[in-house]
Parts: sequence; C-alpha cells; structure tokens
Amino acid sequence: MTTVSRIPKMDRARYGSMLAQIAPTAVQTEAENQRLLMEIEKLMAKGEDKLTAEEDALLELLTQLVEIYEKRAYSRKNVSPAEMVAFLLEQRGLSPSDLLPVLHSKSRVSEILSATRGVSKEQAKQLGEFFHVSPAVFI
Repeated sequence: MTTVSRIPKMDRARYGSMLAQIAPTAVQTEAENQRLLMEIEKLMAKGEDKLTAEEDALLELLTQLVEIYEKRAYSRKNVSPAEMVAFLLEQRGLSPSDLLPVLHSKSRVSEILSATRGVSKEQAKQLGEFFHVSPAVFI
C-alpha cells in the first residue's frame, strides 16, 4: 500500500517568480521588517486553507525572516515592558495617544509607560497585534 502525500507539489517556477517579486532578504531595518509584515498580512488574509503550496512556502520564509529580526531587534535583555512600548512608539513615529484604541484609557497608557503598572497577558496580545511583534516582548 502506497501513501499519497497530502501536500501539493510546489511549482518552482511560480515560487521563483513570487520570490523575485517580493525579493525577501535578511531583515536589517524596521522599514524592511514592516514591508515583509505587510506581505505576510496579504498572504494571511487569503486564509490558510486557500494558500497555494508556493504561497505557503513564501509565508513560512517571510515569517522566519521577521522572527529572526524581531528576536534580535526586540531582545528583552534588561528591557522592561515600559521601555519596549516607548521604543516601539519612537521607532514608528507614534505618540502615546496612538495607544488609546489599544489600551482603552489614557491612564492605562500612562501607567504602562511610567512602569507603575505592568502589562497583562491580554494587553500584551493587543500590543503585539498593534505593533506587529510577538506579545512576548511585553511580558
């Protein structure tokens, strides 16, 4: 009895064309990180079950490149959640008031940035989605 693979065979020419179009490389800057995150979001918007084998492979590659960059750029060595939030705001040219839709109150934003209050798991998740980084950088 032979086993039939459920993974569709990838069309290397199509995958190569997709790579040429996006031109992913090791991420060195926040701008490049954001560019790849936008490509990831486009692929994810299609829905996991709707991705072709080539799109799935590209999504995996882009995700790995972003994860490597973010681990290096957002290293938690001696960085508090407050410092991380402040850093990400500065890097993106945002102000604390831009966090109001995420944290839902001016006092909560102030408490987190002044380190008088920690970041809950739910807030870390929301901040991660807002900044497009792993929630772990806030915990």
